[in-house]
Amino acid sequence: MPEAPQTDEGWYALHDFRTVDWDAWRDATKRERDRAIESGIDYLQAHEALSDTDEEAGGSAVFTVLGHTADLLILHLRPTTAQLDTAERTFEQTAFARFTEQTASYVSVTEVSGYMSQEYFEGETVEDSGMARYIRSRIEPEIPDAEHVCFYPMDKRRGEQDNWYDLPFEERADLMSNHGEIGREYAGKVTQIITGSIGFDDYEWGVTLFADDPTEIKHLLYEMRFDPSSSRYAEFGSFYFGRRFGPSDLDAVLAGDPVDWDGRAEDDSAASELSARLDRLGVTLDAPADTEPHAVLVSCDSSVEELTNAVNDLRGNFEHYDSHIETFVHDGDEPTVISTWTTARAADTAAGFLDDLPGATETLTGSTGTGDDDSGGNHGQQASTSSDLRSELASLDIYAGQPHGEDVHAIVLYSTAPVDELEHAVGDLSDGFDRYDTHVDTSVYQAHDQERSAVVSLWDTESGAETAGGYLADLPEIVARPGDETDGFGTMGMFYTVKPEHREEFVSAFEEVNDVLAGMDGHRETDLMINTAAENDMFIASQWRSKEDAMAFFRSDEFRETVEWGRDILTDRPRHVFLA
Repeated sequence: MPEAPQTDEGWYALHDFRTVDWDAWRDATKRERDRAIESGIDYLQAHEALSDTDEEAGGSAVFTVLGHTADLLILHLRPTTAQLDTAERTFEQTAFARFTEQTASYVSVTEVSGYMSQEYFEGETVEDSGMARYIRSRIEPEIPDAEHVCFYPMDKRRGEQDNWYDLPFEERADLMSNHGEIGREYAGKVTQIITGSIGFDDYEWGVTLFADDPTEIKHLLYEMRFDPSSSRYAEFGSFYFGRRFGPSDLDAVLAGDPVDWDGRAEDDSAASELSARLDRLGVTLDAPADTEPHAVLVSCDSSVEELTNAVNDLRGNFEHYDSHIETFVHDGDEPTVISTWTTARAADTAAGFLDDLPGATETLTGSTGTGDDDSGGNHGQQASTSSDLRSELASLDIYAGQPHGEDVHAIVLYSTAPVDELEHAVGDLSDGFDRYDTHVDTSVYQAHDQERSAVVSLWDTESGAETAGGYLADLPEIVARPGDETDGFGTMGMFYTVKPEHREEFVSAFEEVNDVLAGMDGHRETDLMINTAAENDMFIASQWRSKEDAMAFFRSDEFRETVEWGRDILTDRPRHVFLA
């Protein structure tokens, strides 16, 4: 008998498809409709907030469904069938439920199989390895913030000529690997949640795809149609396609009004409060064309003079970033510092430093709601809420983020392995990474005067960087961070590409600055890391006792002078990244 692959399961899934009884809805009184809308919003908000579970694990989301098959899809992920069962039955107790009918549903559980990694199932993968973390992200997934969703169930064919279950394990594994290669080409464009349903529902698997651009879902599925795993061995059920909306927009959905989705900023109460505060202050913000500026407002009870001096110090650092628009002190009954940025991510980072201003009493951050942001990312929820995988990388002090002012995402981690061993391992990984359009570069860097190495991997998308981080964490002799200190505050100056004729001058200047740093209170150590394959490509990594100590240096005349000097010998402006 052919070998059956092992599986590992995670959260249970319910796709609950509902149609609205539009005749009953139109005939209902306004009071009945208002009560139904209120109960529906309360239910959806409570379940998206996971208020029904003490574990704070799982997820819920609601979508409109296009076409005749349904009007709504409520998607639930929960750790137990009991929680899933309760979520389904609780909806039936709402006043809104009487206007809906469940026309379809699908019950399944998130799943990974031995086709993905035999080592994982044979116990050869340690619990905190990159592969183990990646698998955990597959069976305990976050519901993506993407606007569009596509769900379909599927089977593997059991025909007389083409029978998936008669194939040897190795052949099935190869077919699935090739099938997965197509999917990985869409990393950052389409996100999938795969669930198993043998014994749970009519088909063997459920596939849920998420994308902001709906045509990417079509392109992915079209390309996969020509892969033998689909063309010869797959049978598909009905396809459902929809758009996500926030629970608070349920009344607009039922009224037939246009509903926009931006899950990364669905709760606009902070933006509304921020706009109202600006109005009260009589402040009108200027912003570059085609941007949606994000602002930080900090109320302070210190004197304007003291506040101005502190802001001037911060502004000198802020102005090194292309995403900075302006930072100034508004004089009034209660002085207010106003700082505007082109992205929510940059504004959130700046808020962390502005919180430390003298006499700061309140900090408010949000979109100003003016202009259009075509950046395709960097919105509130995405910037403030990290995925489980990102959190695990952070716990290892592996930086996974987007350098300020750059359109790439970076993974940085350190190793004490010999450079030649590390280069060989990174070379193998980089060859694999190069198959993905979202990969920019992965390189090994060696410390200028220490036996220490680092790996930097750059990607066009956050999801690509996070996935790569799982594999990079398995490189030989990875350490949490350079040196013996495991706490404190780290900074990285990245993208130092030195003009060849100035290389020795740059290295010499670094040694001089390092001597200055050695005498600064709170400084622990600083390394100049040099790309082993391109000697003019460098980054500088520093460790400090605290954020305050690091900021004291960034506010110093020595730092400003160094930055000004660097403009003449670098091919591009460097970017600074902060690591808590």
